[in-house]
This record gives sequence, structure tokens and C-alpha cells, in this order.
Amino acid sequence: MSKELVSALVQLGAERGIDRESVLLAAEEAYGAALNRKHGSSDIHVRLDPESGAMRVFRARRVVDEVLQQGAEWTVDDARRTKADAAVGDLVETEELSPEIGRIVAAQARQTLQARLVQIQRDSVMRSFAEKAGGIVTGVVARADRRNLVLDLGKAEGYLPATEQSLLDTFRIGENVRALLLEVRTTVRGPEIMLSRTHKDFVRRLFEIEAPEIGEGSVEIVGLARDPGSRTKVTVRSRVPGLDAVGAVIGQRGSRVQAIVEELGGEKIDIIEHVDDAAEMIGRALSPAPVSSVMIDEATKTARIIVPERALSLAIGREGQNARLAARLTGYRIDIASDASPLHDGDGVVVTTAAGESDAQPVGEA
Repeated sequence: MSKELVSALVQLGAERGIDRESVLLAAEEAYGAALNRKHGSSDIHVRLDPESGAMRVFRARRVVDEVLQQGAEWTVDDARRTKADAAVGDLVETEELSPEIGRIVAAQARQTLQARLVQIQRDSVMRSFAEKAGGIVTGVVARADRRNLVLDLGKAEGYLPATEQSLLDTFRIGENVRALLLEVRTTVRGPEIMLSRTHKDFVRRLFEIEAPEIGEGSVEIVGLARDPGSRTKVTVRSRVPGLDAVGAVIGQRGSRVQAIVEELGGEKIDIIEHVDDAAEMIGRALSPAPVSSVMIDEATKTARIIVPERALSLAIGREGQNARLAARLTGYRIDIASDASPLHDGDGVVVTTAAGESDAQPVGEA
């Protein structure tokens, strides 16, 4: 291999984002594999001089007491002619093959090397995306099968299935789409980049982008509960004395939260200031419904809530949504009744947070 060929390989690697060392290692492996095929062995390997491009071919043999595999093993006496201190179990190299390779071997090596560089590039790209898991990426809709989308992310494609889109999401071919990068997973077809717009962390990341105070740490998102495509409740608190956390998140004239609402296709968002008192926090979580009283049973993590008769349906929400989100947000089992019918066991509306569904730091804990 000439110096010019080494330079060309390094340049090719650079264009693919592959470093010099990885390119040279791939070339050594490719030429070694081609020579092993030629000689019907598996113990040949190649070393390339990174400056001159000179190729050296080595054969490695295991030192044994009794040779059972000719060409792959040799005795201690034979090995010590090459390496004076060779012992049983050592792998001893000899430079006994000519570095001159034929046209067929060279062609095989080039083909193997090309495939290897493609694989290295793909692995590198997938690693870079894996490091972005949990963050937001932007892509262009390249293909669509019904509502299952394939997004062009630049160096790779991401998959946004219909199950990870809300009913408010509608996209066309060529349209820019933002989504949460869930994971890079291995499948029988190779690595796949999985995306989501329904995950609660998608909304969390959008707030981090729109409200710099969250990214800086001066405002904290304490809890977030979401019914994708319908409503999200977010609790926030300030880490800086005098800073209005709710105002910072909403933005001037609602500009920040409105940008997120538009991104989500019109999904409603409630911003609630977090307090450590559990009863007060549960009352706030049921907004916009007014709450008359909250009774807490810490032993069972149950909250019994009385609301005005006129606000009962508002507190519960359509199909129980408001109460369900409040339960997720606070981590309490919520039991609601109106002040016209005092709450007793078996009365009212009960909303239970499913196991593992609570998205918030427990209220009452700083």
C-alpha cells in the first residue's frame, strides 16, 4: 500500500466523520481478512505504517506442548527460534509472508474496507444520537405510512409512530417536526431511532427551551402530568428569592406558554405554583375548579376533597380528566364530592393514581 493510498483512505474517513486511527485499523483488518481467505487460515494480521503506507504481514501461532493444528500452533523449541523466552500458551508472531498481494486479494480487501467504513460511520452516528436520548431533535418528514412517520434527521432517520403522536398532530411530507428522542434501539433491521411527541418529557424539554430560567436552574419543574392532545398540568417553583416562577414560565403576555401550546397543536396547559403543604397543593392541582376543603390521610395517601356543587363537574373534568391529572401530579388518591352531599365512604368520585404513574416529587417534600 502506498503513502498516497493511505492519504486517500484517511481523507475518505474524514469525509465520513471517521478518525485516522479507526480508518487505518479498518484497513489492517480488511487486508488481514483477505489474506486469511487466500491462505485458508485465521492467524494472519496486517500492520500499516501510518506515514509511508508500508504493509507488514504477520502470522501468529500459539505455543503448545504438542502441535495439533499445523500452521496455527508450534512447539516451544520452534517458537524459541523466533522468541527466546517463549513459553507454552504464548502467542508468537512471525513476519514470514510477503507483503505483496495480488489483484484479487486487493479487490477483496477494498470491498471489505468499504463495508467496514460504512459500518463504522453508522455506529458513530447512532452513538451520537444515543447520547441525545431524552432531548428534542428536529427532522423533516421524509415518508409517511398512514400516521407512522419517518423523519430525516440529517445523518440518520428517526421513526415517529402514530402511537407516539397526539390526535392533534398532523404533518405533511417535507414539514419540519420536533420530537423527543426516546432511545436508539437494536432491531433485526439494525439500529432504529425512536421518537415521541406524547411523552411527558417532550413538554418538559419544550419548557426548558422556551423558559431559560428552567435551564439555568432558577426555576424548577417539580411535577408534570399529561393527557397528550388534551391537557397538561405543570407545577413549578422558584429557586431564587423574589422570582415569580409561574410568570417566568408563562412569559410576557403568555408568549412562552403559547409557543408550547402551538407546538402541541392546541393542547391546554395549566401552570401551577408548587407549595410544600400537601392539602394546598392538591387544591391547586384541581384548578381551575375552586376547592372548599381538603382532608389528607397520609397512611393511605388519600385526599378527600369538597368542592362547591356548581364546580363538581369542573373539578372532575371530562371523563375524570382534571381529577386524574391532579392525582398523577400529586401522587395522592383523590376522592371528590360536592358540599351539597358531604363526603362519606362510598360517596363522591374516586380517582386513583395507577402504580408508577405519578410524575411529581411528593408534595410536602422540599
